[in-house]
Amino acid sequence: MTETNDMNDLPVLSLTQARNLHLAAQNLLNPPAAPATKQQVLQAIRNMAILQIDTINVVARSPYLVLWSRLGNFRNSWLDELLAEGRLFEYWAHEASFLPIEDYHLYRHKMIAPHGMGWKYNHSWLVENKKQVAQVKKHIRNNGQTRSADFERKDGKAGGWWSWKPEKRALEVLFTMGEVMVARRHNFQRVYDLRERVHPHWDDSRDLVDPLECRRQQVLLAVRALGIAKASWIPDYFRMGKLEKAIQPAVLVEQGELLCARVTGWDEPVYIHPDHAPLLQQALDGELKATATRLLSPFDPVVWDRKRAVDLFDFDYRLECYTPEAKRSYGYFTLPILRRGILIGRLDAKAHRQEGRFEIKSLHLESGLKVSQAMADDVTKCLRQFAEWHNTAHLDFSGAKSSPLYPYLPD
Repeated sequence: MTETNDMNDLPVLSLTQARNLHLAAQNLLNPPAAPATKQQVLQAIRNMAILQIDTINVVARSPYLVLWSRLGNFRNSWLDELLAEGRLFEYWAHEASFLPIEDYHLYRHKMIAPHGMGWKYNHSWLVENKKQVAQVKKHIRNNGQTRSADFERKDGKAGGWWSWKPEKRALEVLFTMGEVMVARRHNFQRVYDLRERVHPHWDDSRDLVDPLECRRQQVLLAVRALGIAKASWIPDYFRMGKLEKAIQPAVLVEQGELLCARVTGWDEPVYIHPDHAPLLQQALDGELKATATRLLSPFDPVVWDRKRAVDLFDFDYRLECYTPEAKRSYGYFTLPILRRGILIGRLDAKAHRQEGRFEIKSLHLESGLKVSQAMADDVTKCLRQFAEWHNTAHLDFSGAKSSPLYPYLPD
């Protein structure tokens, strides 16, 4: 396949073929073929290049949910073990994320020079509290792995996001600076240790890579993870900001680092990683068929870029948990519903673990869909699998009575 800057000479994908290529790259095209393994958890994260972290747990916390969408039932402990074993690390990427340890070099420059990290790094606070920060680091050096909870709160304030105790703020600053890393998690709480103990094989004098080369690698990783990408989608994947000319995707096509194609109805080209050349050919030949029905996390790579979700799926999605309840359109923590390559709607749910009940609080379908028993069966099967994974086998559809799908759902 020959790449060219002439749009007329590029291979042309339909929108459905483009969606399927994207979903195939994200391991969401077809349902899991076999029970998941711990190695598949690691490989899924490598395929995405990033697994965003969020702590909301009305259903499974987001990182576990993102993995379930791709792998089906798996042991949540495997993710924790991969972190503790040093095969993953945590840092700021799209946001706070689990990342493959082999990509540590891509982020080390940010740690060394964190001044552009916004609220994640407050230099003036660091200067004013230099002694406090040094004491926290000394505590870790002398006492080993440390949680924020190991430091007693002495100011009488609550522990909200913007009223962290000084030791918590010190830990976060040290984390952003790369002085400490997350060694493991205990009940999903970070446990910190010195960088040299968590990642002892790293040596700045030996292992640092030129920052522009790191950003070039991130562009390639983003395109590979997305499967297919407009130029405008790429920087958001790792929150890279404006791309330098040398690493813009059109330049990387000229250098043979990326492939180029068109999508019917789009004015600009799309980019594909050479690793996905076989998938591109399968898509062009109509051999990629979407068969999976899955629930997605609000922090799933498929939907976290609102404009991309509109472009690819005509699905306008926004998480409303930070919106006052009276102003919400769909619910607190709505989960997009992916069915056979189409985002057909969104579900607001809650896992009542002690009761063994999975509550569907609302179920909204996109307009213009043809509702059928087959659609209801696919969604119900997916919900049963999802609920059983939560150990909440009883499905409670009472909140979905206003949904056009409700008459087709089981009693």
